Amino acid sequence: MSNNVIFKLCNILLLLACTAGAFAQTPEFTRQDTLRGSITKERAWWDLTYYHLDVNVNPGDSTIRGVNTIQYKVLEPSRVMQVDLQPPMQIEKVVQQGKELKFNREGNVYFIQIGENQRKGEVNKVEVFFGGKPVVSTNPPWSGGLTWKKDAQGNAFVANSNQGDGASLWWPVKDHMYDEPDSMLISVTVPKHLMDVSNGKLRKVEQRNDSTRTFHWFVSNPINNYGVNISVGDYAHFSEKYKGEKGTLDLDYYVLKENLEKAKAQFKDAPRMLQAFEHWFGPYPFYEDGFKLIEVPYLGMEHQSSVTYGNGYQNGYRGRDLSGTGWGLKFDFIIIHESGHEWFANNITYKDIADMWIHESFTNYSEGLFVDYHYGKDAGNAYVIGTRQGIKNDKPIIGKYDVNYRGSGDMYPKGGNMLHTLRQVVNDDEKWRSILRGLNREFYHQTVTTQQIENYLSKQTGRDLSAFFDQYLRDVRIPKLEYQVTGNGLRYRWGNSVAGFNMPVKVSLDGKEKWLEPTTSWKELKVKGKPSLKVDPNFYVETAAVSTVP
Repeated sequence: MSNNVIFKLCNILLLLACTAGAFAQTPEFTRQDTLRGSITKERAWWDLTYYHLDVNVNPGDSTIRGVNTIQYKVLEPSRVMQVDLQPPMQIEKVVQQGKELKFNREGNVYFIQIGENQRKGEVNKVEVFFGGKPVVSTNPPWSGGLTWKKDAQGNAFVANSNQGDGASLWWPVKDHMYDEPDSMLISVTVPKHLMDVSNGKLRKVEQRNDSTRTFHWFVSNPINNYGVNISVGDYAHFSEKYKGEKGTLDLDYYVLKENLEKAKAQFKDAPRMLQAFEHWFGPYPFYEDGFKLIEVPYLGMEHQSSVTYGNGYQNGYRGRDLSGTGWGLKFDFIIIHESGHEWFANNITYKDIADMWIHESFTNYSEGLFVDYHYGKDAGNAYVIGTRQGIKNDKPIIGKYDVNYRGSGDMYPKGGNMLHTLRQVVNDDEKWRSILRGLNREFYHQTVTTQQIENYLSKQTGRDLSAFFDQYLRDVRIPKLEYQVTGNGLRYRWGNSVAGFNMPVKVSLDGKEKWLEPTTSWKELKVKGKPSLKVDPNFYVETAAVSTVP
């Protein structure tokens, strides 16, 4: 066999291996994925208006039992309702107007046969009784479920975390992000020596005759499914008032008693967070529900108005600086990052998890803006640039629609650097700030799509950003400024890029600042001599000198 044949065979085998690897990255989707990830006809006909989630949490046997009252408005006549609840949890019965309804189960989905005719415009409700031992999270918060632990004194220490895997891991719910209740009551019964802390404001505590007590928390704003939380422990409580853009905001903190003094020092980052984020993003979106930090037995999460915390009362991310610059040790990562989600996740919420970047890219970027506000623009720039060490460029940031499938984890550092790059393109920090604040006004308490966010940013920046977002959200290549110094000057273009990519870029030519407007076609700039070119590092791009130009 000739060397040429062997070479060709090796190339074919390599191509096949790469192709197989590419296919392996995208799973085969099932009917269950579609039922979970799409707006089915059994979901589309009713608009969720209100939940009353009433649950009994029993740490003794790790069970949850209760009833969720679902109030809804009829959009179109229909008599089959989809409600989601994942095994091993089970719906035990469904009641409407005192009558039990029939239902059948298909995997994680229950199809409820509504007994009465549903007339357009009516507001009705069903009571869904349920119980069981919910899935235990093996790696919270990245794997969904409940965490059942004990504190140093042997008291139960319990919390949920279920973004992605779904709120239906532990309670019956319309488990799709497009529809949120306008308000919600969360009633949680726990052993009498313990406390539950959930979203919103505490209305009352009921003492019961069976050695338990019930905490009633009312959420007066729309809330997404995964943002609903229970946090059970033997908590100490302290509080303060914050004078913010919309008046006085209640800040409440719940921590294990042995950590009270540490928390009083560490949680000073909460008002610092509010100072920075109200400056950049506008008023905290849930003044009526207050703001809470709650210690939990895992790292933490962005539960709306009740951010959970488990970062060990130390700065950085578990003591580490994710940017490698030193600036990440100036603040408690979990307090800042998870609180940033109050604006991007809880105020502005994706309709489909494929657009999860709307939550994570903006919130990743918020860390740099926090540093910028408190330590200066150079420090903020350095922090964002430093996070690039976490970018993999393994697959697109946008996921697959209608099957509950998120995109690459690059939505964090790459998404943050994409937004930082866009700030450079705008080249006007007050305008950029007004755009970020405008986002939170325009989409206040709404669920949105990527297209809505892209269109808004294009309109407000005055540029067609479609190719920009295609490049950073839907492609894995880093755009490359290719250039060649010629006898007449400098030739340049964007390589490694999508069709139509035309982002302006700030460069240094022999130490002098200049803006270039590259496209994917070669352009020429007349300059004297053979200048050295350096791209402003705040742009997430690469550069390459080329020896020949086609």
